[in-house]
Amino acid sequence: MKMSDYWTTMASLVGMLAFCQTILQLVFPPELRLAFLHFLTRLRHVFSSHIYFDITEIDGVNTNELYNAVQLYLSSSVTVNSAVSSSNNNTRLSLTRVPNSSSVTFGLSNNDRITDVFNGVTVLWEHVVVQRQVQSFSWRPMPEEKRGFTLQINKRDKALVLDSYLDYIVGKSEEIRRRNEERLLYTNSRGVSLDARSHPWDSVRFKHPSTFDTLAMEPEKKKRIMEDLREFANGQGFYQKTGRAWKRGYLLYGPPGTGKSSLIAAMANYLGYDIYDLELTEVQNNSELRKLLMKTSSKSIIVIEDIDCSISLTKRGKNKKKNGSYEYDPGLTNGSGLEEPGSSVTLSGLLNFTDGLWSCCGSEKIFVFTTNHIEKLDSALLRSGRMDMHVHMGFCKFPALKILLKNYLRLEEEDMDGVVLKEMEECVEEAEITPADVSEVLIRNRSDAEKAVRELVSVLKERVVKRRKSVRLKKKKEEGEEGEEEAEEEQEKRALDSPNRNREVFGFQDEEDEEEDDKEK
Repeated sequence: MKMSDYWTTMASLVGMLAFCQTILQLVFPPELRLAFLHFLTRLRHVFSSHIYFDITEIDGVNTNELYNAVQLYLSSSVTVNSAVSSSNNNTRLSLTRVPNSSSVTFGLSNNDRITDVFNGVTVLWEHVVVQRQVQSFSWRPMPEEKRGFTLQINKRDKALVLDSYLDYIVGKSEEIRRRNEERLLYTNSRGVSLDARSHPWDSVRFKHPSTFDTLAMEPEKKKRIMEDLREFANGQGFYQKTGRAWKRGYLLYGPPGTGKSSLIAAMANYLGYDIYDLELTEVQNNSELRKLLMKTSSKSIIVIEDIDCSISLTKRGKNKKKNGSYEYDPGLTNGSGLEEPGSSVTLSGLLNFTDGLWSCCGSEKIFVFTTNHIEKLDSALLRSGRMDMHVHMGFCKFPALKILLKNYLRLEEEDMDGVVLKEMEECVEEAEITPADVSEVLIRNRSDAEKAVRELVSVLKERVVKRRKSVRLKKKKEEGEEGEEEAEEEQEKRALDSPNRNREVFGFQDEEDEEEDDKEK
């Protein structure tokens, strides 16, 4: 065949195909062809063992929250690791970092697939991205790309996926979002407008590094607090079932320097909650206190530190006005020595703030009060329902001391001399030293671990000697006072037992005594 004949034949075939296409378009219009394709798709679904669900990015004109939840869930490390470790894996992942986030997240590339396993059931996710048709003029233009996820599951697993899997994805995405977002520390200030449009809380980024791993506390107490926090965070169904507000109260009490503020920071980092540091002296009245509570967000910790020093709510009957309010403590003055304007927050208002109807504003809130003197607080503040868990922050004990040595000097128990450890264990509790004092010794000598340990042992022994001496002096003083009291009691007893004393008491006097008096006259 000649080349000219070949091209003639090809041109004839192309012309015939074009003619046939024109005939098909005339006989089968686009609507009919689309319906035929839909019929073939349905027919395939009928005989297929799988079922498909489409989750689009935009539902009508609103953003589909389920799409955002799926996208965040599929970017989690668990899902990504399962995809990367699977065999014959060709998944392409995209790396992103959103604003105000401290971590890099993963995501599916366009039109790529990833598998996931839930309760032994394997599902397939596909990220579908197609170009959107050119739009006419619109007041709300749509994105150029149409995005969505397609979920492929086995038909027999439909009930499990619809009942549990999607709820699991939503819950997991909320947890990931809280973990990735930077937490905020809020504080209130005097004179801020509290109308519906304003926000009375000022905020900064919360960067405190304290965690339960670095917290100087006995492991048993630490474990108990962590379990209580975990049960609270996962207890939405329990609180709804029992008809209780989803909140919890913690009272942290103990001497200064025992780690109360560090524990609050560790709680916030553990749960991923924001912190609202409430300064009661800046609150004018109960109404303002309620409005501040209304402006707090869910999943937050509301803190009132040193509540026994904030305002005079510690003892009823002192500084009490006729209307039942408690005045600002005159001992709390400004730098000029003048008293600050008084706060008329009442004990009743504070109690309602923590356990009244207004405490139900929002959900998943934790109230934390701290004090150095629990005996000064009113018993109404301490009962269960307001302060559910009382945590004593005491002096440093040996388990907490080992944590501090690990934090500051990177010293494990096996790295240290057994004799030195024994000396520390024998001295630390009797020394009654706070974790803050131990930390100061270790920070001062952090470049030389051996020197730091020697100085710490020396400080502990000095404190033990001083404490024993103080105990002996106190004991002697008490014994001396008891001796003086016994001598006075003995003298009074002898005086009462004297016959002359008895006659004088009852108004009698001997004749000899009268004659002696006359002679003296």
